Amino acid sequence: MNRIPVPLVDAGLVVLAGFDLWLNLEDDTPFGLVLGALTCAALPLRRRFPLSVFLLCLPGSLVQDVLVAPVAALYTLSARTRDRRLLALYMTLFALATAAPWPLTDFAGEEHTWTLVTFVYTFALASAPVLLGRLLQTRQDLRLQLTETEAAREHERELHAQGVLARERAQLAREMHDVVSHQVSLIAVQAGALQVATAGDEVHEAARTIRTLSVETLDELRTMVTLLRASSGDTTELAPQPTLADLRRLVHGSGLDVGLTGELPAVDVVPAPAQRALYRTVQEALTNVRKHAPGAAARVELWHDGPAYGVTVTNDPPARPALALPGAHQGLIGLRERAELLGGSLESGPSGDGGWQVRLRLPDRRS
Repeated sequence: MNRIPVPLVDAGLVVLAGFDLWLNLEDDTPFGLVLGALTCAALPLRRRFPLSVFLLCLPGSLVQDVLVAPVAALYTLSARTRDRRLLALYMTLFALATAAPWPLTDFAGEEHTWTLVTFVYTFALASAPVLLGRLLQTRQDLRLQLTETEAAREHERELHAQGVLARERAQLAREMHDVVSHQVSLIAVQAGALQVATAGDEVHEAARTIRTLSVETLDELRTMVTLLRASSGDTTELAPQPTLADLRRLVHGSGLDVGLTGELPAVDVVPAPAQRALYRTVQEALTNVRKHAPGAAARVELWHDGPAYGVTVTNDPPARPALALPGAHQGLIGLRERAELLGGSLESGPSGDGGWQVRLRLPDRRS
């Protein structure tokens, strides 16, 4: 469904406010006409300066018997204000400006009761645009929460698929170790026995070749088993592995307000496992920001300090309450284990300003 263009909406609202002013004109003096005209003309600026436009409408409401302009300004202001006490204050100001007589010297004793009734009625009327504004806020919050929930669920599905594949790889590693490696070991042993027992040169050479090939094959199998077991905790090893060159794209594509600063040693001197650890740390930290600190800004700082280098990811406090999402709670544990395998460390905890910080430190083997 196509939305009405904003300039067209503003133009229609100004025309409607002007028609309201023309129908309910009470003060036709130049002063009253100027205030009424300013009230109508300020409406296109209400999205950018909601409070200023609302305050500008109050004198017009005091002098002229108009409703369209102040109600529109109050609606826009309430859609951008979360403090209920401020909303109550805005409603009171609107009701006072509308109910008070003009000029104020006309506030005679016999009009007190009628002024109070008008104030109560106008205050009740002001609740309509305020409630609509709050409804718009709630709708926008729900839309953001649904988007974040879907992203979190997709992440959980990926983690589940990775867990299944990790178990399959661990099972394959066990089968290769318990069955295939065992059989190849027996072949090497039998070939060695045949090599010792035989007297013929041809048979002796064939047995030696079989034994040599069996030993080489066994070494290859052991290497494969080690790789399978090492990567069973991170199944993304099956895909082309991320490097430091992919880090900037990860940060810019995170959908968060993230700043990337600092430098690491040259890419060609950082080992591939260390590059993957740096990438996965930033990836997991930004995922946690998206899940547990919605709306918060984050900073990714790369650093190189003599015998060590690493990355620090810090986020601000959440801008709105986080959803209670299910999680495996294994991300940081896996990152810490990966860092320890590389001889480094990973620390995580609250930052001083109420946010969260994750810091990965890896040793520089060249030092």
